Amino acid sequence: MSQPDPQEPRVFLVGAGPGNPGLLTVRAAELLARADLVVHDQLVPRRLLDGVNPAAEVVCVRDLPGQHPDKYPHIHRLLIDAGQAGKTVVRLKGGDPLIFGRGGEEAEALRAAGVGYEIVPGVTAALAAGAYLEVPLTHRNYASSVALVTGHELPGKTGNTLDWKALAAFPGTLCIYMGVARLPVLVAELLKHGKSPDTPAAVVERASTGAQRTVSARLADLDEARRQAGLEAPGLIIVGEPVAHRPPRSWWEARPLFGRRVLVTRPAHQAAEMVRKLEHLGAVVSRLPTVEVRDPADWGPLDRALGEVREGKWDWLVFTSANGVHAVVRRLDALGRDLRDLGRVKFAAIGPKTAAALREYRLRADVVPDAAYSSEGLAEALRPHVAGFRVLLARANRGRELLRDELAKVASVEQVTAYDQVDAIDPDAAVLDRLRRGEVEFVTLSSSNIARGLLGAFDETIRGRVERGEVKLVAISPETGRVVRELGYPVAAEATAFTADGLIEAVLGLAGAG
Repeated sequence: MSQPDPQEPRVFLVGAGPGNPGLLTVRAAELLARADLVVHDQLVPRRLLDGVNPAAEVVCVRDLPGQHPDKYPHIHRLLIDAGQAGKTVVRLKGGDPLIFGRGGEEAEALRAAGVGYEIVPGVTAALAAGAYLEVPLTHRNYASSVALVTGHELPGKTGNTLDWKALAAFPGTLCIYMGVARLPVLVAELLKHGKSPDTPAAVVERASTGAQRTVSARLADLDEARRQAGLEAPGLIIVGEPVAHRPPRSWWEARPLFGRRVLVTRPAHQAAEMVRKLEHLGAVVSRLPTVEVRDPADWGPLDRALGEVREGKWDWLVFTSANGVHAVVRRLDALGRDLRDLGRVKFAAIGPKTAAALREYRLRADVVPDAAYSSEGLAEALRPHVAGFRVLLARANRGRELLRDELAKVASVEQVTAYDQVDAIDPDAAVLDRLRRGEVEFVTLSSSNIARGLLGAFDETIRGRVERGEVKLVAISPETGRVVRELGYPVAAEATAFTADGLIEAVLGLAGAG
């Protein structure tokens, strides 16, 4: 790469926000999508890295040499070297880079090295906590100012140390960062310098996420209340009259799945929308891709079939998944051809998501089942349309034969593999440990193949939790539910609409929120 102009930004000090993916700024998402190198804090949730350029190198500062205070020279060196090499570097920092994030020090190092940089603000923890707890940090009746305070000053720091007397007399709201581990000391300092022991106060852990937990108490009792509630760092301490005026449950805590723990098992490239919807409902979402979608082991049959479609041999092209749609179009492109090859054929889709995949390419499904988005539903919907015609099914390498067998009663049918499904469960995945510990309540199963793969990875500990109802299996359809039962597991619920949204509705029903 060419040497950059010193004024051209090469390193971007980006605020990741407080942890909720929805609070990542548009500018931050744009930069992550085109980064060559992402250097992120240990506390930045893995979920926030979903939008990173697939070709980028991703480095967690935890993996750099040295203990915590010794890592910063290594961070600075990494940013400078990569920036001088002409790479686009995103330094992703929790909250806002310039609020207790040492972003100022990193900017100084880049400036001294002549490396161009840009600072992208993020939602800082105090603002997120105020919004998601409904604590008005400023309020015309209770507080006209707010102070952001560190609870963990640099050891040996000289000058400009915290003025506890001034903080105790501060007439607004105090938001204390990085202070949970030193909470007894902080409270003692405030009380010693005149803060009323009856001052309303709160500690909030993981603000803005489904894992958010809060405890409120008078200032003098705050640490005891925190210990009784089991709250730990990272957390934020809020001290001031506005704490007393927050509602019993904030708008966020009233979300129907707030704090409920849900496992999504769809392939990684298909899970994002379902994960976002669950998070919006307040859930704490884990992901464990159970199958991977790959190119067919042999392209020959699909290439032959596409040639026959172009020649007019087939009247109908039937898709049983969005994956099949994308696979066929990608293969046409790889062969140097385009959608004109599909000009005469009619299309059928198993459900609305598959039909939507067709629309991405300006193709419209001629038949989509009205309600039952399954092989049975598609067979019933298609049968009167395809009688006496030639039907090509583009599908995965494995799955049910029901659709082919049913249509073959009235039409000439052939099926061809458009993509392979391969079991992809990591037996050492951390989410399996969470299942063993009972830290996942709902497991969503979005296909029979996914159910077979996941349940095959369960050990006796997880099986016991499922059988006792501590872990609930939610199937996308009666067919998936049947497979689960054949494997010896109970099904807590089956979706009535055989879609990801149907799965979410089933989870809401089990959670008593449907």
